[in-house]
Amino acid sequence: MSQDSGKPAKPITASTPATLTAIDIDPHEDPYHVTQASRIYLLPNLMTAGNLFCGFTSLIYCIFARIAESAPDRLYLDHTSNHYYRGAVFLILGAAVFDSLDGRLARMGGRESLFGAEFDSLADVVSFGIAPAMMMFFFILSPTQGVEWFKHIGWAVGFVYLLCAAMRLARFNVITNPLVHRTVKDPGKDFIGLPVPTAAATVVATLLCLIRLGEMERTLKKAAFGLPFLMLLIAFLMMSTIRFPSGKNLGMQTRIRIRYFVLLFIAAGLIFYYREFAFLGLCVAFLLFGIIRHVKRRLFGSKNPGASAHPRKPTSV
Repeated sequence: MSQDSGKPAKPITASTPATLTAIDIDPHEDPYHVTQASRIYLLPNLMTAGNLFCGFTSLIYCIFARIAESAPDRLYLDHTSNHYYRGAVFLILGAAVFDSLDGRLARMGGRESLFGAEFDSLADVVSFGIAPAMMMFFFILSPTQGVEWFKHIGWAVGFVYLLCAAMRLARFNVITNPLVHRTVKDPGKDFIGLPVPTAAATVVATLLCLIRLGEMERTLKKAAFGLPFLMLLIAFLMMSTIRFPSGKNLGMQTRIRIRYFVLLFIAAGLIFYYREFAFLGLCVAFLLFGIIRHVKRRLFGSKNPGASAHPRKPTSV
């Protein structure tokens, strides 16, 4: 019987051998066929391109801010360094919005491809790796704050952050590969390790808070001493196996009780009014929630066997 007799293609599973040929699987169904893997779908990849554009423009704003700091009148193109730093922060937040949209659009339209996954990770390295590291180096870890030892360790701290961000994205691509064998199925949808966009959000939230303190004529020197340790903590959390809530269960059908709905609006109003400090508080609370929950599970056990019995074999990131 010929292969064109209408016999259905074999489904792809985690146990499917990597040596299957085009004869065994229809090229339109095989994600590892060169044609299917390299497809460029318009809307998801357009969002990824927007992510990359925001990250690249954020880097340019950081350079403009550094030029303004070095200028005699502390202006560049009639703007102060704080103006450019704020612009860089919002560009990174815009990159996070694009990053959340590309995956959702791909899943909703059934237009996922290996090209899209790799493109997304490369854009994330720029927007959530290089841009936050350079921002913190220019704004805090530079000699302008008057801390001499930052000259020697500032670049190293920024590189460690960037290194961990890139390695976490690489781990994400490996773990989510459908041909990677797993010994146990993990039903949870938590992130394994701190997500790179959340790590970048914590960095830029710290920057916004410090800019606000500077405008209130409060010294930044004491706060600056803790920033290298914060950067290293974030880098460690990205490469750890600590689970953080993903929010993937939230959707159009998510229900909420009315009292929580009212409290949510009150909290949103307070966050808008105290936005610089509230933004940083939310990021720190998210970090602490993941760490405390991880410690409690280690000490008192966990109801999720996939999380406790096999902490070294995560299936989602």
